[in-house]
Amino acid sequence: MVICGIDPGVAIVGFGFIEREGAKHRALRHGVIRTQAGVALESRLLQIKVDLNRLLDMYEPRALAAEELFFSANVKTGIGVAHARGVILLTAAERGIPVFSYTPLQVKLAVAGYGKAEKRQVMEMTRMLLGLPRAPRPDDAADALAVALCHAQTARRLTDNR
Repeated sequence: MVICGIDPGVAIVGFGFIEREGAKHRALRHGVIRTQAGVALESRLLQIKVDLNRLLDMYEPRALAAEELFFSANVKTGIGVAHARGVILLTAAERGIPVFSYTPLQVKLAVAGYGKAEKRQVMEMTRMLLGLPRAPRPDDAADALAVALCHAQTARRLTDNR
């Protein structure tokens, strides 16, 4: 089963496609969608939609896992990210791809075994679980792969418990 993981953003959207076969996972592709600063928000959102559709056409995932938003100090930035996340979820829904959302704590717990794991620990576990020669880069792509792994682990547990 192919899973698309997404780390939402406006300037940078991290994506990661993995394939799950039983308890094994394999990275298919990871990277980022970048939008240009200074361009109208609606144009940036459209670019995210167009680029994401191209990727979804290539890999035909059976699920899309997106990280939930976490607002800390900068609410204005968070609102933009919320717009981008909405476009991402809508794009998946238009294609009939089931969407699953995970908090950063859930991702850390599923991938590193500890909900308060540091970013480098999650990146290293992502590398190990996917058999990559080095930690995925940039960070947004690594986060997206971790979200995809989180869903793979969660979906496997649900399937195994039936």
